[in-house]
Amino acid sequence: MSVLLEFSMSPLGKGEGVSQYVSRSIDIIDKSGVDYRLNPMGTVLEGEWDEVMGVVKQCYERMSQDCGRISCSIKIDARKDKEGRLSGKIESIERTLNREIKH
Repeated sequence: MSVLLEFSMSPLGKGEGVSQYVSRSIDIIDKSGVDYRLNPMGTVLEGEWDEVMGVVKQCYERMSQDCGRISCSIKIDARKDKEGRLSGKIESIERTLNREIKH
């Protein structure tokens, strides 16, 4: 089953700028081999359930090494009959609108 998982994870109590913590998660994601898209409010992963959840777990474990409180939001769309949805969902909208959209 293919899973799209969007998540946002950040430490609490580390000030307003947390890019040094978030960038460590992006490094883990990038090295994982899982297909992903970064957006201004989070990251979308595509893969099998255990694979994408494993990446989130690695990000949590790394952040928890020096962060006493972590906020994490996760949204999951699991579908048996489709793969390649990271780009496929956008392409479908562009076909419907008959034009390219910003992404």
